[in-house]
Amino acid sequence: MAALEGFPRELLAQPIDARLAYFVGKVVAHPRLKEAHQALLGAIRQPAGASLILVFGPTGVGKTTLRLRVEQQLIEEALPTLTGDPGRVPVVGLEAVAPDSGRFNWKDYYTRALMALDEPLVEHKIGYDIRSVRLSDAEQLVIKQADTQELRRALERCLCQRRPTAFIVDEAQHLKKMASGRRLLDQMDNLKSLAALTGTVHVLVGTYELLGLANLSAQLSRRSVEIHFGRYQAENSEDLLAFKSVLLTFQRHLPLIAEPNLVERWEYLYERSVGCVGVLKNWLSRALAAVLEEGDATLTDRHLERQAEPTRKLLALAREIKEGEEVLSDTGRDPVELRALLGLLPLAARDDEGDRRPSVASPVPPARRRINSVGQRRPTRDPVGEGSREHGT
Repeated sequence: MAALEGFPRELLAQPIDARLAYFVGKVVAHPRLKEAHQALLGAIRQPAGASLILVFGPTGVGKTTLRLRVEQQLIEEALPTLTGDPGRVPVVGLEAVAPDSGRFNWKDYYTRALMALDEPLVEHKIGYDIRSVRLSDAEQLVIKQADTQELRRALERCLCQRRPTAFIVDEAQHLKKMASGRRLLDQMDNLKSLAALTGTVHVLVGTYELLGLANLSAQLSRRSVEIHFGRYQAENSEDLLAFKSVLLTFQRHLPLIAEPNLVERWEYLYERSVGCVGVLKNWLSRALAAVLEEGDATLTDRHLERQAEPTRKLLALAREIKEGEEVLSDTGRDPVELRALLGLLPLAARDDEGDRRPSVASPVPPARRRINSVGQRRPTRDPVGEGSREHGT
């Protein structure tokens, strides 16, 4: 139980800012975070031909914490080699900025990427095309600043020289800010080619809006890996146990005179955090700040209720989560369309042994010619006129 001993007791004598900073900086290595961490590291180290890795999940699940932990581990692993290779950058972390014009700004993206790689004098990059140099009316030499394509080439050269293990883009759903689906495919192809040309795996971290980006084309799908970082689900007993364990860890590390009982209020805390540890952590941080400011001994229901997110926000988040999970869910669905496209017959029902076997079309035997008895007419329909005259009617 060493991991649950709690906060250092000397913190109680520290100022409010120090106590709050301790809890805010506390990271709980819960099961969902560990699973996503291992999956992402494995995909980075052994990409198996993949140029892009997409990590998606709900807002507030802890994706930024995941990104920072992976970056830290990659840096620590590269430290022994950096003394002999000081020009190398082990990993690059970048946050994609939401466009203010409704269209993603690649020039700004390349500039920020170069800055993240510690490229010097980024703002003074110039164009090297002959058309970039001209004489002004006063016969002064004018050199045009680098355009988007020049910055792209500069980033390619920089990535080849710095050789990062991974290029991680947080808030990557902002890449979807385009006017049409065709332009969106161009966005993804642009990143894929950048990753392929430089030999640098690109990791896109974002919300469920990233779903479907890897399926815009067959080639993009083949070069991509998808990782789902999901919430804890109350209907799953293992998830519920893990969520209660997270609550226990948090309550032990709240630097207060008296330890609150968060586990006892697990249902309310789950409801108001929609099962996302990031939402829960931010909520508890706000509540802790209120407790410390008021000089109370412990965290109470009153503090929690005052600092909880409004129901309208939680409803929007819960709907977004449900929609994303439904898109991901393939449970119980036979790949009917896939088998049809491949020329395979539909899967048969399970046999007595529980095995699923492909259907085999039984050959249809040729129709046998019926042999009538001697003097017996074959069953045919007579014309109406002829039949009436023949019978005298």
